[in-house]
Amino acid sequence: MAIIITDECINCGACEPECPNNAIYEGGVDWAYADGTGVKGDFTTADGKSVDADERNAPVSDDIYYIVPDKCTECVGFHEEPQCAAVCPVDCCVPDPDHKESESVLLARKAILHLE
Repeated sequence: MAIIITDECINCGACEPECPNNAIYEGGVDWAYADGTGVKGDFTTADGKSVDADERNAPVSDDIYYIVPDKCTECVGFHEEPQCAAVCPVDCCVPDPDHKESESVLLARKAILHLE
């Protein structure tokens, strides 16, 4: 399952540099699949939609840091635990009940996001 940042976020920014997938963005900032990943050109999302990896997408949140679920792997394949949760001073990085995924799905996402 992906991680979500709750509205208890104090916008400290500690989580953003810890994400190996560049899935965390400051509130109000547009995002793209290509940001900080090896994804280029046409990309097929988890739900089967084809998109341009460089296309800018609207922020998930305008007010607080947010995590793009399609880029989050819960740090599987990188670390023992999600690094955003490990460094969050207010414990607002929690499992997202709307995006439950198995370890194999998360590992497959990691492989797709980090193709060289």
